[in-house]
Amino acid sequence: MPFALLFPGQGSQFVGMGSDLFDARPDLLGERSNDLLGFDLRDLCLNGPDDELTRTDHAQPALFALSYALFEELSRSLPSPPAGLAGHSLGEYTALAASGALTFETGLSIVARRGRAMASAADLEPSGMAALVGADLEVARRVCKARTAIGGRLSVANVNTPTQVVVAGSSEDIDWLAQNASDFGVRRAIPLRVAGAFHTGFMEPARAEVEEAFAGVSVAPPSWPVWSNTTAKPHRPEDIAATLARQVVEPVLFSDLLVDMHGSGIETFAHVGPGDVTAGLARKTLDDAETHVIASLVDIPAVAGALGTIAPPEENL
Repeated sequence: MPFALLFPGQGSQFVGMGSDLFDARPDLLGERSNDLLGFDLRDLCLNGPDDELTRTDHAQPALFALSYALFEELSRSLPSPPAGLAGHSLGEYTALAASGALTFETGLSIVARRGRAMASAADLEPSGMAALVGADLEVARRVCKARTAIGGRLSVANVNTPTQVVVAGSSEDIDWLAQNASDFGVRRAIPLRVAGAFHTGFMEPARAEVEEAFAGVSVAPPSWPVWSNTTAKPHRPEDIAATLARQVVEPVLFSDLLVDMHGSGIETFAHVGPGDVTAGLARKTLDDAETHVIASLVDIPAVAGALGTIAPPEENL
């Protein structure tokens, strides 16, 4: 059956994640990663503290590394290739690395630099994000337009499902939203625990950093189609670097890319990495989607079987 693999973005991290992977893949997640990152990845993921792991410059490379390592373990059980790959925000980098477009080292280095750049951009001005409960994209755009009309800078940042839209702006914009969202039919605006207004113009300095990070990097054609957050279409190999730079300042169109993947014939989606967020977004976007979650090594045999693949030998787990 045609299936796709989905990789999580920032927000899926938690203290204790990846304990089995650190034991199984010290080659990827030991000194090899620590030397690139400049911190002890295992200690941070397993022991925290939470406020350190949640930092943008820590959470992004940690999630990339663990999700990629889990994919490599899963790949031993996949005699047939996936029909497509995608990831939410930073998860798009994991998808591209899994496809062979980026090496693990290159992807981890760029993600680490991206995380630092986004954290630095967020420090320039207080800003944030909020999820709109009971609002579709049209309502979200109407709210943002109303705020812009009076001098604000509120904009759509994530379209996660048809009824789950995230907006972002300055701290004043988020405060205004909390007081006025109900006037537009929004049941509630929930501020998110993030450092800044990601995927908006507030991240323009980070865009330049991502562009520079890709300078001189060789991006290979993906082995399998990888859907872009920015265009909601499969990446064109020659545009991958430029599109990833745009991704920092443009909305994540995750719901749209899921619809496009479904339209290409993909009906089964497996989340690969900590948490289960992308599987939930697929269920809420596509009524007939079959979803699975591979959050640790113990999940591989059952999901591999459900995907019609051969489970790995027990001793390899």
